[in-house]
Amino acid sequence: MQVRYGMIRGNSVRFPGDTRRAHILSLHHRMSASLLRRWQTITASTLFVGYAGYYICRSNYSVSLPLLKDEFLGSGLGKEEFGSIATAGVLAYAFGKVVNGLLVDYLGGRRFFIFGMLASVACTVWFGLASGFTLFALAWVANRFVQSMGWVALVKTSSRWFPARRHASILGVLSMSYLLGDAFARFYLGFFLQAGFGWRGVFFVSAATLGGIALASRFLLKTSPQDVGAEEPSTSVINVFGEKGEQVKPANLRELLMPLLTSFAFWTVCVMNFGLTLLRETFNTWNPLFLAEAAGATNEQAAFYSGFFPLVGAVSALLAGYLSDSWGARHGRVVVPSLLMLIVTTYWLSRADVSGSPAYAAFLTSLVSFFLIAPYTFLSGVIALDLGGKLGSSTTAGLIDSAGYLGGALAGWGIAKIVEDYGWSQGFQTLMITAVITTVVAIAYWIHQEKMHRRLAGSLASPANPMEPKGV
Repeated sequence: MQVRYGMIRGNSVRFPGDTRRAHILSLHHRMSASLLRRWQTITASTLFVGYAGYYICRSNYSVSLPLLKDEFLGSGLGKEEFGSIATAGVLAYAFGKVVNGLLVDYLGGRRFFIFGMLASVACTVWFGLASGFTLFALAWVANRFVQSMGWVALVKTSSRWFPARRHASILGVLSMSYLLGDAFARFYLGFFLQAGFGWRGVFFVSAATLGGIALASRFLLKTSPQDVGAEEPSTSVINVFGEKGEQVKPANLRELLMPLLTSFAFWTVCVMNFGLTLLRETFNTWNPLFLAEAAGATNEQAAFYSGFFPLVGAVSALLAGYLSDSWGARHGRVVVPSLLMLIVTTYWLSRADVSGSPAYAAFLTSLVSFFLIAPYTFLSGVIALDLGGKLGSSTTAGLIDSAGYLGGALAGWGIAKIVEDYGWSQGFQTLMITAVITTVVAIAYWIHQEKMHRRLAGSLASPANPMEPKGV
C-alpha cells in the first residue's frame, strides 16, 4: 500500500506529502533569501546615506574655517585657536567612541544611529548661533561627542545584517559613505558659500539636511533581519570571542573586553589607526586652508578642491574591499602595499612647489588619499567587524577608533603649531615619518594575520552553508 500511494525514486519511497513539504520548504527558503536581499539593500542604503549625512554636520567646520578665521581674527581667534577647537573636538570624539561603543553593544545599533543624528543637528544649530572661543569650543565638542555614535552603531547594525564572506566588500561600500559624504558636504556647502550664505548659513543648512535624513532613517532602518521575518547571517569565524561571537548582547563587561585586550591583532590595529587617523584628520581639517595659503586658491576653490580628497578615497576603499574579499579576508595584502606608497606620496607632497597651482596641490593630496584611505577604512570597519563579531563589534570599532582619534587630536593644535612655525613642507614631512612608523606596525599585523589564517585554513576554506542566503 505504501508503494501504491508513493513515488519510487531509486531504492527509496517518497510520498506525495513529503514532496509537498519539501517543495514548501524550498519555496519558503527562496522567499526568505529574496526578502533578506531586499532588506539588506535597504539597510545598506539607509546606513550609507545616514552616515554620509553625519559628515555634512562635521565637514562644515573645515569648509567654514577660512571665513571663521577672517571674521574673528580681530577677536584673537587665529589658526592655533581654531586648531585647538578642532583638537578638543577630536578628543571628545575619541572619548565618545569608547563610551558609545560599549552602550551600543548593550542597547542596539539602530536607536543610537538615529539619536546621534538628531543630537548632532541640535549641536550644529548651537554652533551656528554662537560667537567667541568658549561657545564655539563647547558646541563643537558636544557635536563631536554625539557624532561618535554614528559609526559604532553602523558597525553593530552591519554585524547582524551581512554575512562574514562579504564583510570587506560591504564595509568598503559603507566606508564610502563618510568619504563621499565628506566630498559631497564640501561641494554642497561650497555652493552655499558661493551663494553668499556665510559660515552661519552653512551651519544652518547642514542641520536642516541631516534632520531630513534622520527622519527618513527612522522609517527605513531595522535592527536585524528578524524584524522583517528573515534569518541573521553568521558572523566571522576569526572573531576573538569564538562561538560566543554569535551572541548579540554580552553577559558582562569582562566577557566583552578581555578577549579584545589580550588580542595581538587588536593592539596592532589600534596603533595603526593612531597613525592613519592623524594623517586623515590633518587633511580633513587643514586641506582647504593649505590650498588657500600654499596654492593661492580662493575660499570657494579651496572648498571645491578639498572635496577631491575624500572622493578619491572612496574609490580606493571600494577597490580595497573587493580585493580583500577576493583574497579571503587577508587584509594585510592590501594594507601594507598601500602604506608603502603612502610614504612615497607624502614625501612628494612635502617637496613639491604648489604656489599658484591649486589643481596641482589638489592632485597631490588626492594621490595621498588613494593610498591612505584604503588601509584606514579597514581598521575600524571590516577588521573591527571580523574581530568583534555580533557580540562586540561596536565596542571593537569604538576602541580602535578612539585610539585613532587620540592620534587625530594631534592634527589640530599639533599640526597647526608645526605649520605656523616651520611651514607646510615640514608639516607634511611629519606626516611622512608617521606613515613610516605605521607601516612597520602594519607589517607585524600582516605576518600575524597570515599565520592566523593558515591555522584556520580548514574553517575558512570550508564551503559556505548552502542554506545561507546570499546578501548584498
